[in-house]
Amino acid sequence: MRWRSNGLSGRVVPLLLAGLLGVTACGAAGGSSPSNDYNTIQAGVLNVAIEPYMPYTALQGGDLVGLDSDITKEIAKRLNLKIATGVTDFKGMLAGVQSRRYDITIGGVAWSKTRQEAGLFTDPPYYSPPAMAVHGGKTYSTVKDLEGLDLGTVSGYVWVKSIQAVPGAKLHAYPDPNGVFADLGAGRIQVAFLDPLLLIFTEQQRPDLKIKTEYLTAPTAAEMQQHPDYQYFAPYMTGFYIPKEEPKLERGASKAIDDMYTDGTMKKLVTKWGGDPNQFLKPSPGMAEQRRGADRPANWKPPSI
Repeated sequence: MRWRSNGLSGRVVPLLLAGLLGVTACGAAGGSSPSNDYNTIQAGVLNVAIEPYMPYTALQGGDLVGLDSDITKEIAKRLNLKIATGVTDFKGMLAGVQSRRYDITIGGVAWSKTRQEAGLFTDPPYYSPPAMAVHGGKTYSTVKDLEGLDLGTVSGYVWVKSIQAVPGAKLHAYPDPNGVFADLGAGRIQVAFLDPLLLIFTEQQRPDLKIKTEYLTAPTAAEMQQHPDYQYFAPYMTGFYIPKEEPKLERGASKAIDDMYTDGTMKKLVTKWGGDPNQFLKPSPGMAEQRRGADRPANWKPPSI
């Protein structure tokens, strides 16, 4: 996913707020007044904010599509809620939840202490692994392998900092992913850092680019101590973001997420959208400690397959 940590958005885009675009039934009972067991803004309705970014989130023909969208629809079904969708950008997503214009926002929001102070995070629906697109049949697995290479990403993405910290590497920053893929396919750069499912999606849709997706082995603690910006080459926890005023919704959504790990639904959805469950559905060491004592109890364990 777009790395979003400590208030940083993966994209640099203008603020484009839009109103709700419609309501979709997701298991809510008809013919009677909807209950408001989860204290949502509108009884029986889950107001969802998204930024279109396939294959994670998009609105197509009034229907939410993408990995995060599928997970959200499953949560709504299990909580007996309908869905209403609003389209905005990343800043609008966060602000809309914090001001309670939306009940939830989805799409690769990275957990951080700062954000949890202004809103509520669900348990992680999945973990975002560090991934890279590679051109030319080469194989790279560690940060050491990237030294001296031409590396690309989008301007404003925090991978810019990581790339700049790699000894001898040359940063190529682009205004959008299209430029990254064009130069990667042409061999002007050797490796590109973007969101993992976007890389997989593009690899499948554009075989002419002759690229492949590889996962990067996370830097060691010693490497990150020497190069603090290597932290952006490590996996991170995503979460669905909910207003402070809706703790019942957070608890209900988190239980649904945990149950989806247990019953195989999450594995099925991640696989559907091209992800490797062993990369996306297993927490890294130390992730639990990040949230324990912040917004989770001392014995909290991140969900895992």
